[in-house]
Amino acid sequence: MARVTRKTIRIDEEKCDGCGLCIPSCPEGALQIIDGKARLVTESFCDGLGACLGDCPRGALTIEEREVDEYDEEGVIAHIKENTPELLEKHLAHLKAHAHELPKHHSHAGISSCPSARLLHWERQEDAGERSARVNSELRQWPIQLHLVPPHAPYLQNADLVLAADCVPFAYANFHADFLKDKAIAIGCPKLDDLDAYISKITQILDNANIKSVKIVHMEVPCCHGLVHAVQEALRRSGKDIPLETVVIGVRGEVIETRS
Repeated sequence: MARVTRKTIRIDEEKCDGCGLCIPSCPEGALQIIDGKARLVTESFCDGLGACLGDCPRGALTIEEREVDEYDEEGVIAHIKENTPELLEKHLAHLKAHAHELPKHHSHAGISSCPSARLLHWERQEDAGERSARVNSELRQWPIQLHLVPPHAPYLQNADLVLAADCVPFAYANFHADFLKDKAIAIGCPKLDDLDAYISKITQILDNANIKSVKIVHMEVPCCHGLVHAVQEALRRSGKDIPLETVVIGVRGEVIETRS
């Protein structure tokens, strides 16, 4: 099998506790628990797009680019048929939904496994009652990127804090009115950024500011759930008992779920 430089999963064995939550989120069946740790069954079974990232409560899974075996879709299907045939229909449906996304070097160009990378487009629906009036910004602070927000910032003191995935304001049209008004905010991407750094920064904020409540607003894609893990771990480290609410936004701009 050809060796190529591409993105693939990396498992930090020191962080992995073998909980197995990542296993069902991998459409290729590329992960197994072996000797108490999550491990790749075969390099060629992982397409490297990170569908499993958001389901790891320990932050042990990341994506890195290195020289590995080329992705082997035929091998993946054979593996599923032999080991988990009940999941084959789900996998094939997944292939159809992502049939245009993998790099050209993959054995079946266009196949993907990560909802966060899926190409989607839809026409804007005109609202009969749509108004032309401009909406004022509710942003009352700067910076907003979590890495840049100082833990001692005055706008964090006694604040209701919103932690939002950075795709959310683009997907959810009423973000300013529904989530940002009268709130402090920090944004980030748990897939592309350093999750450990996020945990550390959020912990510092909780330790130094009298935060009244935390609301996490993230997209429905699996890797976005890493933001929830970061906040939960920061709350654990800080020892703070603060009201926490999670809002999940669909890629078409609707609120899918709200949890307290």
